[in-house]
Amino acid sequence: MNTHDEGRGRGRRGEGRGRRGGWQVADLPEAGDAQDWFTGRLPDGWFDGVEVSVDREEIVVIGALAGDAEEVSSAEAEGRIGRFRSETREQRIEIALEAEARYQRKVSWGASLGGTTALFTHVAAPVMTRLRQPERQVLDTLVDAGVARSRSDALAWSVRLVGQHADEWLGQLRDAMSEVDKLRGEGPSL
Repeated sequence: MNTHDEGRGRGRRGEGRGRRGGWQVADLPEAGDAQDWFTGRLPDGWFDGVEVSVDREEIVVIGALAGDAEEVSSAEAEGRIGRFRSETREQRIEIALEAEARYQRKVSWGASLGGTTALFTHVAAPVMTRLRQPERQVLDTLVDAGVARSRSDALAWSVRLVGQHADEWLGQLRDAMSEVDKLRGEGPSL
């Protein structure tokens, strides 16, 4: 699972501190300040703004490249994003290593300009699930119809579709979970 830009990963899957087999959810350091940390750590002039999203495995940093985004063609945007990627590679690796030590999650990078967004790296984490026949038939229908190449692709497609249509509800659920985490942190320790 190589997530550092252009093949400079560290460690093998399953290696990590804490329990055998790598980091457990309870072992992960809090990453609620990742947006602020990256905003403060990134060099001035790189981005007009930065969006940082965090989950259990990965921190994704997508920066809006400086410039007038409305007057840029998609080809020009792709070129500028590609130039940014190559010119900042070493610095991004250095920043990613610092963030990975701080948050114990892989860091992935991307950039956007106008309507064009490109992810340079990302984690594709395997997820195991057990499905009964009716759920498998849904996936098989998507494969048979050519919507997906495999059950795995069909499941990823389904998750993206649910995410698009339930975005508001998922946002409310995440907010509620944040409050629970906050209250849990303020409670007595065992």
